[in-house]
Amino acid sequence: MDLNLLLESAVNGALVGLMYALVAIGIVLIYKSSSVPNLAQGAMVMLGAYIVLAYAGLGLPIWVAIPLAIITMFFVGIAIERFALRRLAGRPIVMILMMTLGLDIFLRAGAMTVWGGTARPINLGIDDSPLFLGPLLINRAYAVGAGIAVVMFALFVLFFRTRIGTVLRAISDDYTAAWSVGISVERGVALSWAMAAVVATIAGVLWGSVQGVDQSLALLLLKCITVAVLGGLDSIGGALLAGILLGVVEGVGSAYLDPLVGGASRELVDAAMLILTILVRPHGLFGRHDIERV
Repeated sequence: MDLNLLLESAVNGALVGLMYALVAIGIVLIYKSSSVPNLAQGAMVMLGAYIVLAYAGLGLPIWVAIPLAIITMFFVGIAIERFALRRLAGRPIVMILMMTLGLDIFLRAGAMTVWGGTARPINLGIDDSPLFLGPLLINRAYAVGAGIAVVMFALFVLFFRTRIGTVLRAISDDYTAAWSVGISVERGVALSWAMAAVVATIAGVLWGSVQGVDQSLALLLLKCITVAVLGGLDSIGGALLAGILLGVVEGVGSAYLDPLVGGASRELVDAAMLILTILVRPHGLFGRHDIERV
């Protein structure tokens, strides 16, 4: 394989991986506060993108529609925790896991009913022409998405140093101890779902600008689950680094494998990474060793 093509695949893969990490951060936020792997995160990405298009369909500029969608999804996240998850407090983890799976199915079916299955574009005004990094061609949309992912990561690092962020970290460390000192665990978990919904909306806009908005956005769940597990389900920094790693392996691997198998090797690489991580290092690269896998 040509060295330039290999480097180009790796660089673009790393940028795509950062966009995967943006989705995975939503899973990590919820797991950190409630120890629940959210299987509805992919559907929330899809829903956030559709809500952006719904506001834009009212004649609003896209840069007005996006903040309105973010606010809407913030309250959607709170509503999901309040009316679906809070009722299951104290139940076996498998029941809560099945609830998030049910939410995923419900959101995808509802989106299909309301908006249909035709892909709809989100135009962010990003030029289609590539960026030139020496002899390498870099996808401009991936570069923008990766930059926003890094900014979001930095904001969350700062957030978890604030008072509210410290409260969420206390909840994630020990529910009972947090309750005993008067911390409202329910509000903390609801805030985690709300922030995950906000992240999902931003990710939905970025991915919608790349591939259009349709049911396939929900399939990002496999990517973000792989990133979250690889990085450690309780580590935001781990999700960022794992996203880069998965993106590079996926990009380079597909460049080698696609000519041999006729394409569609990215999903194979993702599944292999997920299985190997669970078998070899079940707590992930940066996760705590006391994490339990369901």
